[in-house]
Amino acid sequence: MTIMVTQATGSTLARLAEAAWERTGAQTELWFEGVQHQGIDLAARTRRLAGGLRAAGVAPGDRVAVLMANCPEVGITYQAVWRAGAAATPVIFLVREDELRHVLADSEARFVVTTAEFLPRIASVAGALPQLRGIVVVGDPATASCPVPILPFADLESAEESPVVDRDPGDLAALLYTGGTTGRAKGVMLSHEALSAAAWAATATTYVEDQRIVLVPLPLSHVYGLMISVMSLHTPFPGITVLMRWFDPAGWVSLAERHRVQVGAVVPSMLGILLGQPLEDADLSALRRVSSGGAPLSREIADAFVARLPQVEVTEGYGCTETAAIIATSPAGRARPGSVGIPAPGVDLRIIRSADGNIADPGEDAEICVRGPMLMSGYWRSPEETAVALRDGWLHTGDIGHVDSDGYLYVVDRIKDLIIRGGFNVYPRDVEDVLLGHPDVVAAAVVGRPDATYGEEVVAFVQLRPGSTTVAQALIEHAREHLSATKYPREVHLVDAIPLTSVGKTNRKDLRALLRASTVPSQDG
Repeated sequence: MTIMVTQATGSTLARLAEAAWERTGAQTELWFEGVQHQGIDLAARTRRLAGGLRAAGVAPGDRVAVLMANCPEVGITYQAVWRAGAAATPVIFLVREDELRHVLADSEARFVVTTAEFLPRIASVAGALPQLRGIVVVGDPATASCPVPILPFADLESAEESPVVDRDPGDLAALLYTGGTTGRAKGVMLSHEALSAAAWAATATTYVEDQRIVLVPLPLSHVYGLMISVMSLHTPFPGITVLMRWFDPAGWVSLAERHRVQVGAVVPSMLGILLGQPLEDADLSALRRVSSGGAPLSREIADAFVARLPQVEVTEGYGCTETAAIIATSPAGRARPGSVGIPAPGVDLRIIRSADGNIADPGEDAEICVRGPMLMSGYWRSPEETAVALRDGWLHTGDIGHVDSDGYLYVVDRIKDLIIRGGFNVYPRDVEDVLLGHPDVVAAAVVGRPDATYGEEVVAFVQLRPGSTTVAQALIEHAREHLSATKYPREVHLVDAIPLTSVGKTNRKDLRALLRASTVPSQDG
């Protein structure tokens, strides 16, 4: 039974956490690598760490970067930072040194919280960051050399508990950097109010009373994982979260079986990888719902998963960093195949034609525009880019989609990924879905190559199943059978793996770089 969740407004995330701990803390559980953590104990650790951060010099409004693989200390740190009146800057642990240097310099982070294995990477860039006051390290930093002070997490956590440093709900809570797939990553400013509104909307539409055991392999440093972690502040009943350090398909199946997991949160690439596991050999009978977000989900992958686990409902949602990860959700029991769901509570949605600025008709593809309390405050110190994205209170997402007569939203593709071949629009996802329909294809990604005759040519990269002998020309013919002459790829490149970003999305930037460098052989049809 879906539960109505009352929205708490006018509160910071720190105040919401206090209320949640009082409501469910003693019964809430977090399982991580075989260890059970009670919610009430996590709350006490958070209060002490907030005191330690303040004693170390963290001031209200400071940015504190958090670079860790998933572990209980990630959530503790976020809550402690908010309790101290500061803002968290989550950083994916797979980030390269040049990207890390940019994020830390641009955000002017005063402190970084990390684990010992990532300390050398941070230390290598710290000397170029004069604003950096210290690096807080979980675990033993051993004899690591660093140009700024190293502060043991355990020492800060032994401080006196700190009261909440009150901030305005509209103040900055998180500064998240976009993936930088089209250029230098830029900071997205999310307020306490925005993150809370997004998490409340997700909870109100997806929380089911008898589905309280959740498996989370998502990086908590990504906006999707961050939003899911904030959802716990709104749930009316205690729950159990099984947290993975990082996604491992065999580990996912093992944990789902062992903990009788009822709900899984994934990105589409994870769901595709799980299809390579012997799912039927495990007891996954408790699993009822798998929620996918972060990138478009192939219908073929969703259908294949349900065919093997018929009791599972695969739901899809849609959002972006600029909306704190939520725009549309598929309410439990009401998912519609191919759709990302209906606008989340509080979200106003319009499909706007770029040509004339008018609202598109039902079923007509145009740009998805949204407004609501979960919108970003803007791009960090980028008023020009903010003005382009936010116009008259509406965020122009850069995504193309349409709504049906019942209000369900379908996301077609990104505007920037659109290929125009001979004057005809080609959406990469249409081509990818056809290629994924071939029995030997594990993954596919499509980009455009500049072409003197047609303007752009459609190029596909394909990963085959192990042992497959299918050749590129056969895949071209398969696509030709299912797509119009303007859409099917004239080139197919067989690769060992489709490059992904650190959060599991297709890295089209890397694929375009491969084409520009001509490091892949061409197979024409």
